[in-house]
Amino acid sequence: MNHPGLTPEPETDPDAKFRNWMRLNLARAAAEFDLTVTGNPIFGWRLRSVGARAEGLAGPRWLRVASSEVEWARGPAWTGNSDANSLGGIPKPTVLASTEWTEWDWRTQRAEVMPLLNGLPCSPTDVLHEEVDLPGAWWADLRRSVDRLAAAPTERVHADQDKIDARLRKAFGEGVVVQVEQWETVHGDLHWANLLSPDLVILDWESWGRGPAGTDAATLYCYSLLVPGTARTVREVLADVLGTPAGRIAQLCVGARLLNRAAQGDHPELVEPLTHHLDELLPR
Repeated sequence: MNHPGLTPEPETDPDAKFRNWMRLNLARAAAEFDLTVTGNPIFGWRLRSVGARAEGLAGPRWLRVASSEVEWARGPAWTGNSDANSLGGIPKPTVLASTEWTEWDWRTQRAEVMPLLNGLPCSPTDVLHEEVDLPGAWWADLRRSVDRLAAAPTERVHADQDKIDARLRKAFGEGVVVQVEQWETVHGDLHWANLLSPDLVILDWESWGRGPAGTDAATLYCYSLLVPGTARTVREVLADVLGTPAGRIAQLCVGARLLNRAAQGDHPELVEPLTHHLDELLPR
């Protein structure tokens, strides 16, 4: 291991033990790509990934390792970052190289190397907790990127009608039926920790693909509800998306997904404002 951040932590619980194992995988990936880890590891959602700054002969890089049970290490979400290399005109990372290996027939690891991009996440968490001061050019780039992505052709699927029906039933009960009429290509997880500033960069392209029209606008708006000023700006910038019938359906679909995640412990602070917002959109 070549950075103090890769030094094992005391294994006081299963999560700590798993983090140490992910540190080992990060070190293995660095050796595979002839890189030296120079930054502290940052762990992703539910520890399913780890990433860190690294240095190589070609300069600074971002090294990321994702981990999955062997049977799930396939399909669109597994190769999403690399597949997104096909998307032009959108400020995003490019995967320069990747490799995979399996550990004891238990989990498959996927390592990816990307350029180290300038900027910082707009928020340390998916949910925004304080106002962000972003220039007009940033918002214009965001709007342009969302529109460009929506028009991009792909056979990848982010969410289909069956998945949406299941999410709606789980969140609202059997009585809520929403038929999606408009579909487009979406990022699928456009929250504040996936957006860099001062220049816009959109991170984490694992789950992009076809989904309900307006999904990205709805996602960013729902993740902004704790901060009224920013939520208002999102609604203004994306008014012609969020204010349409398709946009309202997208908000219900996204809201159901977030409520289901909250039921598993994610972002409980978002439940009350999100529920209040969705109550105004639910079909009666």
